Amino acid sequence: MPQLIKDLVVRAAYSEGAGIARAVPEAVAIPRTPEEVVALVRWASGTRAALIPRGSGSGMAGGAVGDEIIVDLSRQRDIHAVNAAARSVAVGPGAIRDAVDAVAQRTGLRLPVDPSSSAFCTIGGMVATNAAGAHTLRYGPMRRWVRALDCVFADGRRAVVRRGAPPPRNVVAVNRFLEDVQPSIATRSREIAAAHAGVLKDSSGYALRDFTQSGELIDLLVGSEGTLALFVGVELALAPVPGATSSLLATFTSLEHAVGAAVRARDAGASACELLDRTFLDVVAEAGTIRFDAHVEAVLLAEVEGDSASSANATARSLQEAFEESGASSVRLALDAATEHDLWSLRHAASPILNRLDPALKSMQFIEDGAVPPERLPDYVRGVRRALDSTGIRGVIFGHAGDAHVHVNPLVDVREADWRARVERLLDDVVALTASLGGTLSGEHGDGRLRTPLLSRVWPASLLELFAQIKNAFDPDCILNPGVKVPVAEQHALGEIKYDPSLTSLPAPARAALDAVERERAYDTSRLDMVSATHLPD
Repeated sequence: MPQLIKDLVVRAAYSEGAGIARAVPEAVAIPRTPEEVVALVRWASGTRAALIPRGSGSGMAGGAVGDEIIVDLSRQRDIHAVNAAARSVAVGPGAIRDAVDAVAQRTGLRLPVDPSSSAFCTIGGMVATNAAGAHTLRYGPMRRWVRALDCVFADGRRAVVRRGAPPPRNVVAVNRFLEDVQPSIATRSREIAAAHAGVLKDSSGYALRDFTQSGELIDLLVGSEGTLALFVGVELALAPVPGATSSLLATFTSLEHAVGAAVRARDAGASACELLDRTFLDVVAEAGTIRFDAHVEAVLLAEVEGDSASSANATARSLQEAFEESGASSVRLALDAATEHDLWSLRHAASPILNRLDPALKSMQFIEDGAVPPERLPDYVRGVRRALDSTGIRGVIFGHAGDAHVHVNPLVDVREADWRARVERLLDDVVALTASLGGTLSGEHGDGRLRTPLLSRVWPASLLELFAQIKNAFDPDCILNPGVKVPVAEQHALGEIKYDPSLTSLPAPARAALDAVERERAYDTSRLDMVSATHLPD
């Protein structure tokens, strides 16, 4: 069994992630092998100690931050040889997405799921949240690309769950689920199909719709955020590298026109179609990066693929015509790699610019993952704008237009006495807006501890009951990531916010490490190694 590290500096170094939450854990465990994970979970099962699995800590919803024992799986980074014939690769849960993709690319293959955190997020974390990214429009989220999961269940039993194979019946948790819960899921198939109808991306709750459609246990485990089992190995499917790509940047004077064009892009098979709202364009303009006409309400960035440069270019020109027919006021084509890079650099410009704003303005991602039916996207964006205005909080809105999935970066001035009350009101307003539009609070980042207490506002009671039954079947003692997917008593969406200047300061070595992680986006760097260099003896 791995050592339980209880040193305050080490624990504090794990108290924050990429989201807004702070919680100093009781202890940290760093298992280096699957066998050590098994031993740890068996111990936790016997002692009722709660475990919080964690990869690089880049998740936004607080699922890897909590008061209990952090299980850092990031050291398990094995990437096995690619099976080119089967188009697959087996990896450890701590393998970094871009490292896996680089290995696959050497054989002419790739992992098409590409979140913006791909340089530092782990495969285990991507599976846990059913992560997505810009290319989800064509290739779907992580669930589609997971062939097998090597799981450690709550009693310490280890088994592989493989797509297309019978569930492992030597696992008590699996049997309990199949016998006690699966029949209830079958009787509620209509309710399941109706919930969030029309939403194209959804990583909230347990994946009941996917499970009822496929009957595959693996589809329920993907996106379960460490609440049903810990993943100690993943077999991934891979896709061929496209022969060529081309891109387009289109400007629109109305959100409705932009949304209509995004639908055309999706129907045409575009691999990506991103929305940059007026709020985003204003921030970019302030930095002097690029300035758009004042009448531009939104920009779409789209990418198409082809077997060759000529076919990709032809598809791009066809999509240009579709955008113009949909009301684009201008369309710029990028038919070579250098021009494509220039276009897409706009999409990635916001974060560095936000980091250079007034240090008192904190970019707090707490309403950052909503998705709605595509026809309601203009209502959602305008509703978020109104909510920001009514609370006096500036925000930057952008996202995945083809999936009607929107990210929001509220910029909060923590010097103002009522900043927290306004944050709470903004969260409440946007949750109400999302519910009124039939949307989900999480398109790709998961519920975590941030959104789990809010699920009753966007899911019917009958399905919340099923979520609880699923959790109880797999983890009756609630030792696996408690407070995620199914709330615990007295749980609130906004606990300690790491930007709160009134919080007790963390030990200096931990604070320095966490600041370096955020500043340099070094989430894949071991927190233990960072603090060991300055704090722990050799």
